[in-house]
Amino acid sequence: MHTITRTLCASFAGLVLVGGLTAVATADAHESGSGKTCARQEAQVAKAEDALARVTAVFERKQQATDDAEEAVVAATGSEKAAARKALARAKAAEAAAKGVKNAQQQRLAHAEKRLADCQAGEQPTDDPTDDPTDVPTDGPTETSAA
Repeated sequence: MHTITRTLCASFAGLVLVGGLTAVATADAHESGSGKTCARQEAQVAKAEDALARVTAVFERKQQATDDAEEAVVAATGSEKAAARKALARAKAAEAAAKGVKNAQQQRLAHAEKRLADCQAGEQPTDDPTDDPTDVPTDGPTETSAA
């Protein structure tokens, strides 16, 4: 029984070692391929734009349904008016939900575009000198004034 436990532990340790080496090799591949990262960001932007187009279409349909329900309330008489008001309330709730989803998707798209811009800015070296120095060499640590 003792040899089985020892054999299983050795096998497990070997698997952990192989898994760790694979993770290190994968991490090195990701660090060296910054172009792949920006390609991924471009794909994320395209995906977010497609999703925004779909959500916008849904929102417009819900908005049209609300407009139709409002017209139905105006045209309804008697007992039909109560049913038309309920339908209008449901349409307004659906429109509000679709509007929230649309706003959230717009934010996702904005964040994806920002990540893409940051990635592209990080890839392009800037050879143009600036008027203001950005790195000031110092002999020791710089002191900050505490107010």
